[in-house]
Amino acid sequence: MRRIDEKLAKITAEDYSRRDFIITFAKDADLLRGCSATGRDGLGRPRPLAAYRADVRRVIESDLADIVLTSLSTAEMLAESGVYARATATPAVRLNDPTDMWRVRGGAYPTDPALPFRSARLDAVKPVANLGLYGMTFYNSPAHDQATLTAYCEFRDIASKVAIRHFLQVSDPKVRIDTGDADYAAFRNDILIRSLAGVARRERPIFIEVDYHGPAATEELAGWHPSRIVIGITGCPNGTTRDCLERLAQAERHGARLASFSRESFNCEDPVLMLVAMRRVIRDGMPSHEAVRAYHDDLKAAGLQPNRPLQEDAELSCPMLKAHCREAA
Repeated sequence: MRRIDEKLAKITAEDYSRRDFIITFAKDADLLRGCSATGRDGLGRPRPLAAYRADVRRVIESDLADIVLTSLSTAEMLAESGVYARATATPAVRLNDPTDMWRVRGGAYPTDPALPFRSARLDAVKPVANLGLYGMTFYNSPAHDQATLTAYCEFRDIASKVAIRHFLQVSDPKVRIDTGDADYAAFRNDILIRSLAGVARRERPIFIEVDYHGPAATEELAGWHPSRIVIGITGCPNGTTRDCLERLAQAERHGARLASFSRESFNCEDPVLMLVAMRRVIRDGMPSHEAVRAYHDDLKAAGLQPNRPLQEDAELSCPMLKAHCREAA
């Protein structure tokens, strides 16, 4: 039994402790950004794919992430290397890549509502991973949302036949949508639960990731059916390291039981050290401002230059996080 199955069993039995919190490290940007996914080195030159994949290998070998999410091509490379045979992390593959995720240089795809698309064939995924991420975005548009859910239904049919489990990621739209008198989080919660109400247990996602919209929205989802629907948060989209860690702490406090993290969403200096910082917040209960200072100490010990000075990095820049923070700065 993989570590995530043990943790999920405790969470759904409502026997959760902080040690059962699940962390997913996502390194699937090559499926989203192509060549530009690897970033640039200190001299401004594009990094090779091998350097990009070395980050994945370091995270797997650190044993700090419960799930490691990649593109299918990277998952095949990792399986061939045998790195997962020596680790307890669960390999996962991004199973769909709708058009709003195409973030290529010069591309305008994210400015339009997503169209459903899948690059990866599930029968090709099965030899290297039996878990994957399926992503959706809702627009309050009958045409777009019906197409999204039709594609999800077709996906579930194939996933059931191939025996691949999935977790669901529901992302905020990149374009403004009108939800009338209701705020977006209320719309998101309702359309998500409505969309799963007709799905049989054997086809359901093993957990769901959503963007963090504060305590009330998180508690509503987490409390809906905790023994069947496990809720977590997507990666931190921007801000300081304090924002990233405080967001994690607040979400866990209000019912989230997992979180994803990627350098695509939060440009940290080192993914392994950032995972250490996340564990300090979740498992040890360290306040977020103290965890930022410890993270900077780790960067200094590793000889890494921080992206921001400590004083700036230890500030909360998000008003919502400030409003619900329990700690002094």
